[in-house]
Amino acid sequence: MGADHTRPALAAPPGVRRLLLATVVPLFVLTVLAALVLWPRGGGPEPAEAENVPRHHGTVTRVVTEPCPPTPEAPEGGGGRCGTVTVAAEQGPDAGRQVETPIPDGPGAPRVEVGDEVILVELTDPADPSVKAYNIAEHQRATPLIWLVALFAAAIVAFGRWRGLAALGGLVASFAILLGFVLPGIGAGRSPLPVAIVGAALIMFVVLYLTHGITAQTSVAVLGTLGSLVVTGVLGTLATAATHLTGFGSEDATTLSMFQGGVDLHGLLLAGIIIGSLGVLDDVTVTQAATVTELAHANPDLSRRQLYRAATRVGRAHIASTVNTIVLAYAGASLPLLLLLVADSRPVSEILTSEFLAQEIVRSAVATLGLIAAVPLTTALAAVVATAGRRGPAAEASPPPPDRPPAARGEALEALGGTPAERWPGRRGSTDVAW
Repeated sequence: MGADHTRPALAAPPGVRRLLLATVVPLFVLTVLAALVLWPRGGGPEPAEAENVPRHHGTVTRVVTEPCPPTPEAPEGGGGRCGTVTVAAEQGPDAGRQVETPIPDGPGAPRVEVGDEVILVELTDPADPSVKAYNIAEHQRATPLIWLVALFAAAIVAFGRWRGLAALGGLVASFAILLGFVLPGIGAGRSPLPVAIVGAALIMFVVLYLTHGITAQTSVAVLGTLGSLVVTGVLGTLATAATHLTGFGSEDATTLSMFQGGVDLHGLLLAGIIIGSLGVLDDVTVTQAATVTELAHANPDLSRRQLYRAATRVGRAHIASTVNTIVLAYAGASLPLLLLLVADSRPVSEILTSEFLAQEIVRSAVATLGLIAAVPLTTALAAVVATAGRRGPAAEASPPPPDRPPAARGEALEALGGTPAERWPGRRGSTDVAW
């Protein structure tokens, strides 16, 4: 989660490090305590029990197609796909035998060919349990998914090396928190909003420090992300209240209410906004903290205000592209919904104000406002940290920077596009100092 925009960060003055520690550590402890309080301990609403249909693996060995018999809708036949599929069962009571199933038909039915690995469902006749039949449910996808995930991990490690390995660890931690705390907590009847806020804070602490190291620059990004999450939560609460959203804007939410009626769907909508914003928020905050650090190192003569203004210009460009990313991501995930809207004969104003589309508009708008708030918040904090201690005892004790003529602000920005030797003349090796 989150892209890596950082170079090795300079050590902050001791006073700044102590102040950041005094701020970040209590917030982390408070997050852990809140997680312990909200941790699911059972006693929530029991999910509706569904019939456990046996599922077995098999391989298609033969496909025979034939004309479909006539029906009232198609008196001459020919509608749909008809015939039989022979499958070599690999599991279940008929393992090692050839079983026959009808050719899958209907919306979303898989198209099978000889050699395909499929999943069989075993159906039993309620009137006579001794009579059973098989149907093909779907293709087996475990092997291609494993290869795809292995390629994904190998590419990240090959490109990012140790930083890429840390990013993979952060990704695993994110899913562990989501699957071990957030989802069970909401399923156990906890209020979704506080569970999502605490879960997002846990993910942020673990992922940012694991991926980017325990440095003052990372701590600035952490504080900026926390502040932006608070802004996003407040804006989401106000926006959903103003638009009277109930959370029943999708078929998935309606289905969930049928199986787990105790879940607060309005809170779940807010929780989704919080969790969905976190991945982009940490990218923006890490970028802004790194930008200020780079500018301050490229030209130590830049004032706090000059650092803020220069880094904010970078943030504006980043936000402009990120907004487009958010909108396209929502559009890509909602293409069936968009096609349905195009085919809808209702007026556009009525479509836009309907529950299911208003929910997506609120989600996108609130996430974008939270991102916009992250830029000035993180940039201002990073500028304060970068310029702290310049005239104090810590600054006098540190070695002076290489002699060079004063650089203008434009030259400092231009220095960011050069090579490492051009940006840090006279300095070699890593400048990453953990605190």
